[in-house]
Amino acid sequence: MSTKISLIGAPTDIGAGMRGASMGPEALRVANIVSVLQSHGLEVIDTGNLSGPANPWLPPINGYRHLNEVVAWNVSVHTAVHAALEQGHLPILLGGDHCLGIGSISAVARHCRNVGKKLRILWLDAHADFNTSVLTPSGNIHGMPVACLCGHGPQALIEIGGHVPAIDAKSIRQIGIRSVDAGEKKFVHEMDLEVFDMRYIDEMGMRVAMENALMGIDEQTHLHVSFDVDFLDPDIAPGVGTTVRGGPGYREAQLCMEMIADTGLLASLDVMELNPALDERNRTAELAVDLIESLFGKSTLMRKQ
Repeated sequence: MSTKISLIGAPTDIGAGMRGASMGPEALRVANIVSVLQSHGLEVIDTGNLSGPANPWLPPINGYRHLNEVVAWNVSVHTAVHAALEQGHLPILLGGDHCLGIGSISAVARHCRNVGKKLRILWLDAHADFNTSVLTPSGNIHGMPVACLCGHGPQALIEIGGHVPAIDAKSIRQIGIRSVDAGEKKFVHEMDLEVFDMRYIDEMGMRVAMENALMGIDEQTHLHVSFDVDFLDPDIAPGVGTTVRGGPGYREAQLCMEMIADTGLLASLDVMELNPALDERNRTAELAVDLIESLFGKSTLMRKQ
């Protein structure tokens, strides 16, 4: 794991159905993400916020809301994340809504192709985010990033990073899923995505889910975590626009993060969909920072490292 962290703010809710995720990067900074990471001996470079088009708040056109603006933001994210990786830094993208995962993960995939590494993506989310313009009930592109990364989406989005599809569907593991649209569910099965949904976690436990999600990774693997804050149960994380009851609680989420940290292979991270407008005294941002700290090796238990 790189000891140099690049924080990249992407303050937009361009792909969401509700305003407010644009304030996510600042809320994470207010929750002291910089000093918390520095306390673990990491060098943190806060590169500030990217800029992009304002949210025009228009209805969808041909099944997509704000497509041109979404493309602009994702190109910007792609460029910044790829530059950080080229410098040998570990990029942390502070979102923003989850449509930005397209730019971030396409950059990671491009980097992996360049350096000859395998890619494993852990998608921590209440939603599969595998909609298309035909399947989507809303047209909101934050419900489509995984499909776009797998090559199913508008040309302008699937081509970011110069390789279509940007990722192989076999490189992704979805964890915590509990809200999937009907047509989307069928498509997930058709594409044979590996999903550890909440039923699986309830039956088998988070430990087994994470062991399986991490199976087969080695020193040649770039491990990317795309952490949508709505992965967490809304009782502990109310500050998101698309809450779904029945998500992982605090201890389950900690175990998930600690098991990722134990691999020593985390190489890039997205923190998405934090919406301070819906939060209570920034507690969701503080929880997110607490969990990110665990990703970087804060163990809540007394263990010999």
